[in-house]
Amino acid sequence: MAGVSKCMKYSMFIFNFFFWVCGCIILGFSIWIRVTGAQQGMDSSTLAGANLLIAVGSIIMILGFLGCCGAVKESRCMLMLFFIALLLILILQIVGGVLGAVNKSQVEVAFNSTLSIIVDSLQSTTGEHKEYQEEFQKFERQNKCCGVLNGPADWGENFNKLFSDMCQCEPEEQSSDLCKKYQSKYIYKKPCGDVIMQQIKDNLVIIMGIAFGLAAIEILGLVFSMSLYCQIGRK
Repeated sequence: MAGVSKCMKYSMFIFNFFFWVCGCIILGFSIWIRVTGAQQGMDSSTLAGANLLIAVGSIIMILGFLGCCGAVKESRCMLMLFFIALLLILILQIVGGVLGAVNKSQVEVAFNSTLSIIVDSLQSTTGEHKEYQEEFQKFERQNKCCGVLNGPADWGENFNKLFSDMCQCEPEEQSSDLCKKYQSKYIYKKPCGDVIMQQIKDNLVIIMGIAFGLAAIEILGLVFSMSLYCQIGRK
C-alpha cells in the first residue's frame, strides 16, 4: 500500500505552524489592547474590536494546532476536524460576502442615516456636541472639506459662531479648484461625506483583498489536509 508523502506531510506541518504563530501574535496583541484599553477607559467600539480579535486569534491557534498535530501524528481525526473547521470558516466568509452584496442598498441607507445624524450634531447649539464639533472641524482641515452633505449649510447657525476659520482655505489654495467663495470667505467646496465614503471604499478594497487572500490560503489548507487524510487511509 502507498505510504504517506513526506513532502505533503511536512508542507502541511509548516503551513499550519505559521498559521498557529499568526494566531498567537493576534491573540497576544488583542489581549494587550483589551487590558490596556480597559485601564485607560477606551470607547466600547475599540474594546469590542479587541474582543473580536481575541476570538479570531483563538480560532486560528486551535486550527493551527489541529493541523500541525494531525500532520505530525498522521491523525485522521485531527485532520478531519481541521478540514471541517476550515470549511465552515470558508462557507461563513462566502455567506458574509453574499449577504453584503445583497444588502448593499440597506447598507447605503444606514450610511446616509448616519450622515444625517452627524449633520444634526454639527447644527446643535446647546453645547452638548461641542467636543464632537471641534473634532469634526479638525477633520475638515485635514481633509480639505466642509460640512457633510451640503457643505457649510450643514453647520447651520454654527458656521459663523463656533470657529472664525470654519472650512476656510489656506491663502495659497484660494485660487485652486478646492475652494469656492461663500459669505465673503474662501472655503473648501467638497463635502466631507464624499471623503468619508471614499475612505470606506478604500478600506473595503483592502478588506476584500485580505478576504480573497485568506480564502486562497484556506482552500490550500483544505486540499493539503484532505490529501493527507486520504493518504493515511490508504497506508
